[in-house]
Amino acid sequence: MDTLDSILGRRSIRKYKDKPIDKEIIEKIIKLSMHAPSARNQQPWHFIIVNNKELLTQISSIHPYASMAKKAPLAIIICGDERSLISPTHWPQDCSAATQNLLLAAYNYDIGSVWCGLYPDKEKIKKFQTLLKIEPKVIPFSLVVLGYPDEKPLSQDRFNKDKIHINKW
Repeated sequence: MDTLDSILGRRSIRKYKDKPIDKEIIEKIIKLSMHAPSARNQQPWHFIIVNNKELLTQISSIHPYASMAKKAPLAIIICGDERSLISPTHWPQDCSAATQNLLLAAYNYDIGSVWCGLYPDKEKIKKFQTLLKIEPKVIPFSLVVLGYPDEKPLSQDRFNKDKIHINKW
């Protein structure tokens, strides 16, 4: 699939078919996610794959915008590991880049996804750390719910020339 087609065609998907995602495809998606740029190549990310239905239902109840998780085959939580950072303030950018790569990689395999934010919401972070037994210095950054799409939202032109500034505001 062409990179430009992926960027323009990928949409947030919140309805999924009742069809599991093959383990090898999940691994390929995460591998592509790990190829994101990272400040000083610190690669602070960790990925928690959640495919247990009970946990997915709990996720949908503790995150107000993740109700679709209970009907999805899986979710991936991207976490930033603060324990050994070279650039301690840059892990959120690194995890953002990894999350975007994950969304585009999933789209490449015809898998729908939606990004639900966790960081910097301290309450959500704590709830996910408790639910998934995550160490205190590992911060749940984003929740990506995945599944084969059971909807097809139309792509929109988001270009807005008014948001472009040259040399000054």
